[in-house]
Amino acid sequence: MRRILVIDDNPAVTNALRVLFGLHDIEVFEAAGPEQGLEILGRELLDLVVADMNFSADTTAGTDGVVLFREIRSRHPDLPVILFTAWTSLETAVQLIKAGAADYIAKPWDNNKLMATVENLLELSESTRERERARRARRQQRERLARTYDLRSVVFESEQMERAVELACRVARSPLPVLITGPNGAGKERIAEIVHANSGVSAGPFVAINCGALPPELIEAELFGAEAGAFTGARRARAGRFELANEGTLFLDEIGNLPLAGQVKLLRVIETGQYEPLGASETRNVRVRIVSATNADLPAMLAAGAFREDLYYRLNVIEIAVPSLAERPDDILPLARHFLGSRAELNEDARLALQQHTWPGNVRELRNSIERARLLAHDGVVRAQDLNLAVRQRSAPSSTDEGDLTREEIEMSLKNAAGNITRAAQSLGISRQALYRRMERFGLRS
Repeated sequence: MRRILVIDDNPAVTNALRVLFGLHDIEVFEAAGPEQGLEILGRELLDLVVADMNFSADTTAGTDGVVLFREIRSRHPDLPVILFTAWTSLETAVQLIKAGAADYIAKPWDNNKLMATVENLLELSESTRERERARRARRQQRERLARTYDLRSVVFESEQMERAVELACRVARSPLPVLITGPNGAGKERIAEIVHANSGVSAGPFVAINCGALPPELIEAELFGAEAGAFTGARRARAGRFELANEGTLFLDEIGNLPLAGQVKLLRVIETGQYEPLGASETRNVRVRIVSATNADLPAMLAAGAFREDLYYRLNVIEIAVPSLAERPDDILPLARHFLGSRAELNEDARLALQQHTWPGNVRELRNSIERARLLAHDGVVRAQDLNLAVRQRSAPSSTDEGDLTREEIEMSLKNAAGNITRAAQSLGISRQALYRRMERFGLRS
């Protein structure tokens, strides 16, 4: 059975809608305010929300509705929301439509128009329900993981990233070396932090070194330390990363860049727990959990003689593959919202631009794009142009040039969709925001 949540503090409204929707075989859940509505959304699988814009006494500004809508979008981004509004907050409602609301209905409403809008949205909601069901299952799994392990506040919703995080948690207690593979900027260091946080040496230090960021002649000194005078410029003794990471975890990022001489010494430390600083004669003992990472094709480097086979098999006892951001599109919007925090929100065109982008720079590129957009956003709303992604975007799945649409085409589309903006925009192959721009140009109303 189809299921709708009505959030309104007026019992007469909820009663009328319960009767109306019941006549069309729609199950209705009722909430008298935002808090109760969000609680119901958290435990029930719903197809549609009908929400009032005002819940505070003596106000028609629609502020309560804005806060509620943003919270629903944050928790359930695919769930369609119809806004119920009085004429004093129509402008606010239109802005929320452009931010992703499905439609708005003015009070008092016309039953036929309301049911046409509801039926159109419910017709489109089956895939939404499936996505919501899958998202809820993943959320429950994340909650189980978070109760059992320290996830270091990592943000993910995709099944692909869930597998990587869960594997990191499962292997963390073992002292065996872990090799994390994946492209630059995908989050390999965050996975390494999860391994450390749940390991037997979690109380010890987590020390990271990027083997690709140092000149080859300095890598050994960085890893193993050096005595005073061991090389030109070494005026005093310096501790290496192994010493600093003793009784903790050493994260060797870009391990494929480690020179062959350094690989020999690293292999010895892994096998024996012993090393000598440069220029030193005594052997030192160390207890360190080794976690390494690379974006290189290490098997190809083995074949070319650029990486030692014995070291590779020592490091690659357990491999965790971190997918690129393009391979886990379900993580794009949650990460974007995380980087934005409460400082701004994404409108519909911005969300579409983010989802269509190929993200060659992965999560690092996404963070930089969001930080830039936040600075350029007006009125706390991030728009597609603020993201500066157009040049590198994939082509949108649309065959219609919105600039060529005529007034007659828009009117016909609205008529066929019974005034439903979402359905009309889909039939035209454009976004709701683009349709609203064309309607404003021609002086049309839904």
